[in-house]
Amino acid sequence: MFQKEFEDIRPYYDSEINAALNRLTSYPQFKNILHFLYPESEHSKIIDLLNNIHTALDLQTKFMRKLVFDVVEKTSTNFTVTGLKNISPEKPYLFISNHRDIILDSAILQAVLNKNNFPTTEITFGSNLMSNPLIIDFGKANRMFKVNRGGNPREILKNSQILSAYIRHTITEKKVSVWIAQRNGRTKNGDDKTKVALLKMLNMSGKHSINENFNELNIIPVTISYELEPCCAEKVNEVYISQTQKYIKMPNEDFTSIVKGLTEQKGEINLTFGKQIKINNEQMSVKDIIKEISVKIDNTIYSNYNFWKYNFIAFDLLNNSSEYMNFYNKNDIDKFFNYKEKIVNKIKGNKFEITDIFLKIYANPLENAKLKK
Repeated sequence: MFQKEFEDIRPYYDSEINAALNRLTSYPQFKNILHFLYPESEHSKIIDLLNNIHTALDLQTKFMRKLVFDVVEKTSTNFTVTGLKNISPEKPYLFISNHRDIILDSAILQAVLNKNNFPTTEITFGSNLMSNPLIIDFGKANRMFKVNRGGNPREILKNSQILSAYIRHTITEKKVSVWIAQRNGRTKNGDDKTKVALLKMLNMSGKHSINENFNELNIIPVTISYELEPCCAEKVNEVYISQTQKYIKMPNEDFTSIVKGLTEQKGEINLTFGKQIKINNEQMSVKDIIKEISVKIDNTIYSNYNFWKYNFIAFDLLNNSSEYMNFYNKNDIDKFFNYKEKIVNKIKGNKFEITDIFLKIYANPLENAKLKK
């Protein structure tokens, strides 16, 4: 029904990949990324490799997997994966993930799937990010499809219908998995919540009962945990400003955040696949079923968080408690305070309020895990 409308949002076809990669290797920003990751002696070899790739699968297998794991190795102290037993390479899924980094959340998922001989996914990508030619070519070559944001109510409705139809078409007809964040944009305050609007959008394209509509998408909640929050100072600043006025992004702010997310230190990283969400509640209203799905997704994500010392310290500081004091020592507290001061001092404003926002980024995941139903 929406086949023509898919043209505006779809990833590149394989026939378009090579031209896109030839453009990609000519962008100065791409060469800056190479300088960060690899010795200059390897640059010409990498560029030659990319200029001779012709399919999305080859791009992910021959280049992206190594790139992502090189980023992880360079910017983290340890990386772990759990829950692979919950998925099958024979089945397409809708991976619904918490969202902390613009690029890396989904990129890590792709690299893990590829390394473990699972098919990779198509990936949702906000239209607000597709303003830079490098990001457009990089994204669409990596099987990213556009989520149109903004517009008047009629445009928002139409875009939601097209997006819903494309996701369902990709999973049920193309038999290709999809990654989508549980909300529009990254979580800025550590409080990961699945938006009901997202689930309503997914149900728009269903042709059966609401139970069947969701069950045929094979929803797998995915949790990504970073010991050090990506772009932490920028998130604290945005939340702080948003308390009193509308936050307006600076030119190229999204691109800067992408680069920072790739290059900043993250401590430990964990990716966990939850168990498939299954719905069987014919007697409930559509509204209640959607609410139940959101709770199930959230609780799975919360249950699969990995927690580190900074989460425990932040929780105890915020709650004036010693509940988790056995998980850290004085040296850990000193390191945390030094880290906190570096973040807080970057931001102009009320230091008490800024500190509170910072602490919640690290405490909220633990709070959610404690309070899950």
